Order: sequence, then C-alpha cells, then structure tokens
Amino acid sequence: MHIFGKILGAFFGLLFGGPLGAIFGLFIGHQFDKARRMSRAGFSSGGFGSGPSQAERQEEFFKAAFAVMGHVAKAKGQVTKQEIQLASVMMDRMNLHGDQRRAAQDAFRDGKDADFPLDRVLEKVRISSGGRFDLLQFFLELQISAAFADGDLHPSERDVLHRVAQILGFSADQLERRLRMQEAAFRFQQGGAGGQGQQHYSGGQWQQTSSRDRLADAYSVLGVDENSDAKEIKRAYRKLMNEHHPDKLMAKGLPPEMMNVAKEKSQEIQHAYDLIKKEKGIK
Repeated sequence: MHIFGKILGAFFGLLFGGPLGAIFGLFIGHQFDKARRMSRAGFSSGGFGSGPSQAERQEEFFKAAFAVMGHVAKAKGQVTKQEIQLASVMMDRMNLHGDQRRAAQDAFRDGKDADFPLDRVLEKVRISSGGRFDLLQFFLELQISAAFADGDLHPSERDVLHRVAQILGFSADQLERRLRMQEAAFRFQQGGAGGQGQQHYSGGQWQQTSSRDRLADAYSVLGVDENSDAKEIKRAYRKLMNEHHPDKLMAKGLPPEMMNVAKEKSQEIQHAYDLIKKEKGIK
C-alpha cells in the first residue's frame, strides 16, 4: 500500500495548521501516493495521474519488443551468430537504419542479460498499451515470428513464449494456436504468393512443398480447416484482417517502424484467403 505521503502530509499539516491543516495535508499526501503508484506502474509523473505521450508509449513498445526477442533467443543458451542474424532480419523487415537500428540492437543485447527483468518489461507493455488486444497480440506474434525465423522452435524458446503470453494475458491454448498458425505461415511464406509447389527451409534442410501442403498451410494461417464452409472461412478471414489492419494498429499505438511487418501479415492473410477461395470456389 502507498500511504507514506498521506502520513507525512497529515503530520506536517497538523503541525503547522491544526486539524484543518491535517485534512489538507492528508489530501496532498494522497495525491503524492497516487502519482508515485502510477509512476511505478509504468506511467510518467508529469502531473497527478498523467500518462506518457503516444510517442513515448511507441518507443517503449519498440524497445521492449527487441529486448524480449533477445531474451527469447538467449533461452537456447549462448546466443549464436545465427540468432543475431535473425534479429537483423527483423530489423530489415522494419527498414531500420541509423539510430533506429542501433536502438533495436541495444535493446536486443539488453534482453540477453542474465538479470533481464522479463516480467516487469512485459507488465509495462501490457499497461502502456492500455490492454488493447490487437496491440498485445501483435507483440506476441512478433516474438513468435522471430523465434520461428529459422524454421524451428527450440523447447526453451517455447517455454519463454508461454511466459510472455501469460503475462500479456493470453492462455496456453491461445499461444499454442498462434504457434501452429505461425509455423504454417512460415512455410506459406517460403512458398511465395503463388499456388505452385516450392522449396522451403525447415529442420536444417530444404524440403519440397507440394501445392496440397501449401493449401493446408493456407487453412492453418486463417485458423480454419479444409472442412470449414465458406461462411466460417470468410468470418475467420475478416476477423484476422480486422485484427491485423496496419492503419488500425497504428491508430492504437503501433510504432511506425513496425508498419511494414503489419502490412506483411495482412498480405499473408490475404494470399492465404485468395488460395482457399480459388480452391473452394468462394465468391
């Protein structure tokens, strides 16, 4: 409980102003305690109850995303050159250069520290995002995407992702569903936007993807199966597009540096839907 300010306020108010002074001091102390509690929860204390600006929240989201990426990469043990290259791939996807890229690299290194405060960082992300589901989902999917960037997910990475999901307010089942969707999305991306069989890299080797496998991945990207009817497929598609629409995410506080990733996700959903539409003859 935050009562230190109330005690001091009441004491000095009584000392210098009697009973009325004590009441006034108690009020001032209450405001002090409230501001201190908000500050410790991740909000700035520029005024009583005032929060950070949109730009400050976006910067915090951006740095936290790369720091948690570093922490997830570290889960496998010593971070290898490959993990660092994968982080660079994420930076390339966001077109980060100069100061922005250095900030992302610094945050990634911070996440690798043995004493990195994962719980506290994620709690600040949850609070500063206002609990907006779309933003928190994007943050979680960004971590999953980075972990899957090499086509494989280490058990230790999976454990950390479960912790990340839990703190952000997602259940274990919700995470596992996202993991399945991302694994399919990885294969789908490797196949390109067309419907032809392609090669993709998985489990340390190149494998051939048939058109049938690619269609199965398209269903998984939308979170449906091949037995779903047109109505279910359209509903899933519209829901995902609504959740991942770049402009909507931007309006809710997504850092502008991450817009490219949001656009790629929307395009991926669209390509998967187009493939299924063609297969099922959906109008």
